[in-house]
Amino acid sequence: MTEARTVSVIVPCRNERDAIEAFCADALGQSLPDGWQLELIVADGGSDDGTRERLQALAQVEPRLTLVDNPQRIVSAGLNRALAVAAGAVIVRMDVHTRYAADYVAQCLQVLERSGADNVGGPWRAEGRDGWPGAIAAAFQSRWVAGGARSRSLTYEGEVDTVYLGCWPRETFDRFGGFDETLVRNQDDEHNLRLVLGGARIWQSPAIRSVYRPRDSLGALWRQWLQYGYWKPFVMKKHGQAAAWRHRVPGLFVAALALTALLALAGAGVAPLLALLGAYALVLAGLSLAVASASSWALLWRLPLVVAAQQIGYGVGTLAGVWDAWRHGRGRERFARLTR
Repeated sequence: MTEARTVSVIVPCRNERDAIEAFCADALGQSLPDGWQLELIVADGGSDDGTRERLQALAQVEPRLTLVDNPQRIVSAGLNRALAVAAGAVIVRMDVHTRYAADYVAQCLQVLERSGADNVGGPWRAEGRDGWPGAIAAAFQSRWVAGGARSRSLTYEGEVDTVYLGCWPRETFDRFGGFDETLVRNQDDEHNLRLVLGGARIWQSPAIRSVYRPRDSLGALWRQWLQYGYWKPFVMKKHGQAAAWRHRVPGLFVAALALTALLALAGAGVAPLLALLGAYALVLAGLSLAVASASSWALLWRLPLVVAAQQIGYGVGTLAGVWDAWRHGRGRERFARLTR
């Protein structure tokens, strides 16, 4: 009898007591093609809320689950700790805050085989409850708010520059290495950029289905996008690449806003500042109407705040990241703490 091949599911976590058991059941309950077996490796970043104890208890009765330590407590380090012990010929990354179709891993394997790509994944689909989570999910999913990013398209199939989560042949990590542990955020963007610059192919398929649970408050959303914006310049500096325009526009807008505010304080008049704020108010209104019409009108009053928190948070983070990346060459401690 031919020995079954192993697919390794890797996931970093910290303080996920309320979600970890449901996630493990989701991951371990995946249906697999004939000839495959699954192992689940969870890298725990020093949980102190009971998550670790629940994982240890589950590992006692579930031999497919392995728990490893992630003393650095950041995603990139956790992924690398899990990779170090993974036995699989194929590596699948999962996230605790995402729900997966029962055939998620099976579809990853199938798409990997038929595309011949070096990394595959599905669209980044978000769903939230009513209220702030619903508004955040609706804005996140909008192609207008996302600047046309293909990762938000639920129907696109083809080559992309980056993909949600990911599934790789083990050889991809042998060729390109693991995740950059100097990055608290954007480690997946950096790894995918490394692949593309090295001639690898990344493929997105709607057959690979999952649902992401976004942040549930404006404050959490702001902190998340502040970090995303902050770490992006470090990725670009490392590889000598310019970011896409959709990543540059928020920072340019915040810089223009700060400049016109300073000019107003210096006595140059408030007309430029008011014109800029008025133009942005129109943009927010247009984006909010577009998102509400595609989701729910009940979300309309929340959407301007959600879009502004995302865009301005990203812009402020980008400017801070540009300064630190080029001035100091390293990230600040306040941006090194995870926001969930």
